Amino acid sequence: MTKYLAIYLKDHHAGSTVGIELAKRAARSNKDNVEFGPPLGRIAGEIGEDREALIRIMGRLDVEPDRIKSTLGWAAEKAGRLKPNGELLKYSPLSRLVEVEGLISGVSGKLSLWRALLGLVTTEPRLDEAELDALAERAEDQLLRLHALRSAAALIAFGRAPNQS
Repeated sequence: MTKYLAIYLKDHHAGSTVGIELAKRAARSNKDNVEFGPPLGRIAGEIGEDREALIRIMGRLDVEPDRIKSTLGWAAEKAGRLKPNGELLKYSPLSRLVEVEGLISGVSGKLSLWRALLGLVTTEPRLDEAELDALAERAEDQLLRLHALRSAAALIAFGRAPNQS
């Protein structure tokens, strides 16, 4: 294993910190919305499981998470909440859209991680091809579901009557 792979894994771990915080916030903010709450809750749970899988893979490769990078990622996600959303003190339809788009970006990065690791299975015996295939398939499925949610969120934010937000 190269030093670059260790850095790459640590960076993805830090990104997963951002991703899980964003996913939990999106699910929590939409918990009473039947169109968005349940699917975002499921995706948040899966993102948490994927993060745990990454931690296990890192452990098998003798790579420790970088606590500083992870803490900075956590803080960046919290700071991102300060972005204006068109409402002074409440959640808005634009908030939902931006959160879902953020999740799409994060899951796309995670899919790239799994695919990059799949490319190493022939030279790194500590990587499990079946596990990585399953993780990549789940990321692809998450992207399909998130794109559907993004389309619905955009319609609500930009095209439907305000009482349907």
